Amino acid sequence: MKKLIITLVTAFILAPSIAMANTGGEHLEHAGNDLTDKASLQRGFKSFIDNCLGCHELKYQRYNRTFADLDITNADGLANWMYTGEKVGDHITNTMPKSAAKKWFGNAPPDLTLEARLRSPDWIYTYLRSFYVDPARPFGVNNTVFKDVGMPHVLQNLQGVRTKDEHGNLGPAQGGSMTEEEYDNFVRDLVNFLEYTGEPSKLERESMGAWVLGYLAILFIFSYFLKKEFWKDVH
Repeated sequence: MKKLIITLVTAFILAPSIAMANTGGEHLEHAGNDLTDKASLQRGFKSFIDNCLGCHELKYQRYNRTFADLDITNADGLANWMYTGEKVGDHITNTMPKSAAKKWFGNAPPDLTLEARLRSPDWIYTYLRSFYVDPARPFGVNNTVFKDVGMPHVLQNLQGVRTKDEHGNLGPAQGGSMTEEEYDNFVRDLVNFLEYTGEPSKLERESMGAWVLGYLAILFIFSYFLKKEFWKDVH
């Protein structure tokens, strides 16, 4: 028991340090996701297909499960979300050769199915908004959240480019097709979708948990009065 208490106290003390290590110490902006917003999830799904799927896969997520959860019919999904002839029961993958990807980027782009659970939605949201010009890097950009990132800023045409001043602060984006607010909303939809893929049954689980807690509360009341009935003659 003593060892267990020491372990728990140590974990509590080190938790902030571990969290900071995972984010690189960078302040994370709140994504403000809403998994009940199906329109946002649909926009995020479309954004992923159009901008991310060429390099990143969702190999643990199937098209038909996604369509069902996001209120998309299979016919609509085939016409507007599937471009390369897959079947609706297939996983969301691409055809990029892993060996070639490693040569191009230094490492093969990671699968993103569980990225929001690994990094957190806030991390992804901040990361996609924190690229800046760095001529020393192979793709000409760096990132305040992920130092020396090996990924190009694939959304640069939407956000524009940002630069760092002498104090290390990022300036406003310039040259993008979206305003800052439009881009933030675009990224929020994409992150919302990635949070969904990390745990598609999250809302169902949370709803079921509320019902279970309610059942246990009612059961406790009956158990309490039953205990009183059994013990009333003992004293």
